Amino acid sequence: MSDMWKKMLVLAVGLLLLSIPLLAHHGTNISYDQQNPITLKGVMVDLRYANPHPQLFFDVIDASGKVTRWAGEVAPTPFTLQQGGWNKSRSMEALKPGTKITITLGPSRAGTPVGVVAKILNEKGEEILRGGGGAE
Repeated sequence: MSDMWKKMLVLAVGLLLLSIPLLAHHGTNISYDQQNPITLKGVMVDLRYANPHPQLFFDVIDASGKVTRWAGEVAPTPFTLQQGGWNKSRSMEALKPGTKITITLGPSRAGTPVGVVAKILNEKGEEILRGGGGAE
């Protein structure tokens, strides 16, 4: 193999290796159906305000009394939320365990009880968080 071909092969492999991290991040639109959001009433169980995306866990009780634990991914990063005024202490206070919420989310395309948060309302019906970084 000539030196030119070796150099081209090394360059091609290098470019491939550099592109892998770009492909590794999940795609929100691939994982969640944001075109067909659902709205659920639930009770907060836990909030994890951490990178790469804060997650919240809440219980939904159906008409028969069955409890389903749901997980919601808040699309922006904690840094983005903080820029919008939604810091960790505010999050922990507004979404503490036992808090009743109404949450609209893009459900998982896999059919699991998981979704990406579009907005969260408190028990009074006031919007407290909007997916994409918006906060009350």
